[in-house]
Amino acid sequence: MAERDYRAVGPLPSSTRFLAGTSVEVAREIPRGPAPEHALFDFDGTLSLVREGWMDVMVPLLAGILSEYARPGETEEGIRALVKDFVTELTGKQTIYQMIRLAEEIRTRGGVPRDPRDYKAEYHERLMERIASRRKGLADGTLPREEALVPGSLEILGLLRDRGVHIYIASGTDEEYVLEEADLLGVDEFAPGRIYGAQADYASFSKEMVIRRILTENRVDGRRLVAFGDGYVEIADSKAVGGTAVAVASDESGRSGRPDAWKRERLLGAGADLVVPDYRDAEALVAYVWDGVEPDTAAGAAGTRPSGGPGRGGPGPGGRR
Repeated sequence: MAERDYRAVGPLPSSTRFLAGTSVEVAREIPRGPAPEHALFDFDGTLSLVREGWMDVMVPLLAGILSEYARPGETEEGIRALVKDFVTELTGKQTIYQMIRLAEEIRTRGGVPRDPRDYKAEYHERLMERIASRRKGLADGTLPREEALVPGSLEILGLLRDRGVHIYIASGTDEEYVLEEADLLGVDEFAPGRIYGAQADYASFSKEMVIRRILTENRVDGRRLVAFGDGYVEIADSKAVGGTAVAVASDESGRSGRPDAWKRERLLGAGADLVVPDYRDAEALVAYVWDGVEPDTAAGAAGTRPSGGPGRGGPGPGGRR
């Protein structure tokens, strides 16, 4: 089952509101019913920052490969812009899809591409060189886990576990590395036996498959599921089954507590119900989603604002990640 391509499900909400005194942005009111029993988290950018900066590795590599097949008049700048566009467009899907798109671009220029898996292997080798010091630091304790996690990750996972919520992690990164990095970050203990990642046979894995497995094996409908993610795939897949979707518009490089503007718009377009920059307001977020309880309005006015405004933390970082 191939992963869906990005498409907006409708116009962005004309106005949103914030839970009082928090950075939790409510874009669509959640229909109240049975409390959710299952929570699905994306990994990179949603919990883990180990691979922060991956695009700075992928885009130059793919642009360099594609430039060998440049059409007459095609500039390096134009090729780089094209590559950045399709890499960004496919963010949230398994890495192999970006390599498949590279192969397609080579064919349109009359070239004969290598197997997309070869491009993926080359990219991964370069990425691993970039993040080797982070992984080593986590392993030997010289890098505190908190510095490689989206702020508040351990807190929200703990809150959900304490409520008896079943936690799952699903990632477009190869499963063996997701398992390794989840262990290094200490998040694996919250989802024992429930961590999933990309497979060599990419058609055998998708986040949609994980969601349907959760619902089928537990004999529940989508109202019992909440998905957290910074990619459109898990947002769209959750909404497709009637679940609640929390967009994590994380500022990966700055950890500023402000939403990344491009992520926010993209995830709202995919149907997200709420937007958070991270989990610093985990207690308020969980109380609202699970109990329908909002912070005391005396703590700060939630109000409404035109969609796209700053929220508590001021304007989010501009541009695409």
